[in-house]
Amino acid sequence: MRDLSRPGRSPVLSGKAMAATSHPLATQAAIQTLQNGGNAMDAAIAACAVQCVVEPHSTGVGGDCFCLYAPEGSDELVAYNGSGRTPAATDADALLRSGMKDIPRYSPVSVTVPGAIDAWVRLLKDHGRLSLAEVLMPAIGYAEDGFPISPRIHFDMANQAEFLGNDPVSSATYLKDGKAPAVGSVMRLPQLARTMRAVAEQGSDVFYKGWIARDIVERLQELGGVHTMDDLARAGGEYVAPIASRYRDHTIHQCPPNGQGVIALLLLNMMQRFDIDPGGPLTADRIHLEIEACRLAYAARNHFVGDPEFSAVPVEVLLSDDYARKLAGSIDMSRATVPAVDIDVPRHRDTVYISVVDEDRNACSFINTLFFGFGSGITAPESGVTLHNRGQGFTLQEGHPNRIAPGKRPLHTIIPAMETKDGRAQMSFGVMGGQYQAFGHMQFLSRYHDFGLDLQEAMDAPRFMADPFNGQVEMENAIDADICEDLVRRGHDIATASVPIGGSQAIAIDWENNVLTGASDPRKDGCAIGY
Repeated sequence: MRDLSRPGRSPVLSGKAMAATSHPLATQAAIQTLQNGGNAMDAAIAACAVQCVVEPHSTGVGGDCFCLYAPEGSDELVAYNGSGRTPAATDADALLRSGMKDIPRYSPVSVTVPGAIDAWVRLLKDHGRLSLAEVLMPAIGYAEDGFPISPRIHFDMANQAEFLGNDPVSSATYLKDGKAPAVGSVMRLPQLARTMRAVAEQGSDVFYKGWIARDIVERLQELGGVHTMDDLARAGGEYVAPIASRYRDHTIHQCPPNGQGVIALLLLNMMQRFDIDPGGPLTADRIHLEIEACRLAYAARNHFVGDPEFSAVPVEVLLSDDYARKLAGSIDMSRATVPAVDIDVPRHRDTVYISVVDEDRNACSFINTLFFGFGSGITAPESGVTLHNRGQGFTLQEGHPNRIAPGKRPLHTIIPAMETKDGRAQMSFGVMGGQYQAFGHMQFLSRYHDFGLDLQEAMDAPRFMADPFNGQVEMENAIDADICEDLVRRGHDIATASVPIGGSQAIAIDWENNVLTGASDPRKDGCAIGY
């Protein structure tokens, strides 16, 4: 039970419906959509579209998305992979001959065909109640009329201001005199408003085959890209079969590869083999254990996970009891280990995650991303579409399952999740933060189920993560110094995180009392609202 004598946000409870996002304007849009007759899918996409405007560094229409959907709270989940593919003319050998050793962020090579708009339109058609125009109207309003810059948004945009200076269109779109807009100032995005209005009126064809596609392709080709109109016209996500694993007495569902959801499940399989630390989730032993599990699981990810259409991803092996037992048994509680690095992919950063449950108990777990803040930093001039840098999820390493190739999807870090029990959805949840997400799922669920923290406490608790590439452990500064000293003695390289680690949202369903409980991460500006 939460200690109410101490400061901190409580979980939000309601009876009918609820939405949780990382920005209050997006949560409000979701609630308004529900109250206007929409369902959880309508509300999630309405909220996401708003965040593409008011959190332009975190997500955008030039990004990708994934979704898990529980119709009427069933455990027969719908999963959608809305990640884009490389252009048909992509040539890894040519990139190597050009002198490229890894994929630059500000480069057309880092831009795969954006999958978000295709996913939104398909999911709304198949599972929504409202029209595309109704769902996009709140976002169009903010893009046209403007929205105020909050302190957190200013902070995130300021961190990217120097990078945005690489691209004259991005700089003119998002900066004022080369600096992030001031807190309380109003930003308008008229080009993006025009694009969203065109999509609302004409559907996805205008984005992938019309003037928006032409604007994107011409900008990428100006920068040396090999994207063509045919590449965008061939865009299309797909419904996929979710993967799942048991954790304690619940089933946790994830989207399959090319995402890293399989690694979240592997981590859960490993951690439930250890006794629950009576001292809580933040003892030196528990932190050491989670760090070591992180290193092992992410080494497996870096070795195996890629686009299953191009190479077999051994999901069954990764989720087997034998594999979890082998990895867990290799952990030495007295000292740190750093496994070999098999692939170098970028570390972080920006994504938005949205959870919505409606009156019919449709539950939507939805995530949309540009990857890094402002993605590739490349913005198409007429449409205002800022393009993601998901192509940096590839490697140029010959023979690797995640090597860049024509028509291929990269290793994706974004992973919506759903928890079920006894044939019903129990919780829609997700964690933001790039590479952190798989580890973050394990941390959140363990703190909630194993240590008895409520949803909000499980999000609020200090975070840490072992960098999957250099072995360094990023630690939020709320963790006690004596614990850090103990970890250093075991051989861990501890560094204070320069920014808060990740973000998260969750909504749990109490079927017996017909009550929803929601929480929103304090590391972002968002909130959970119910009615």
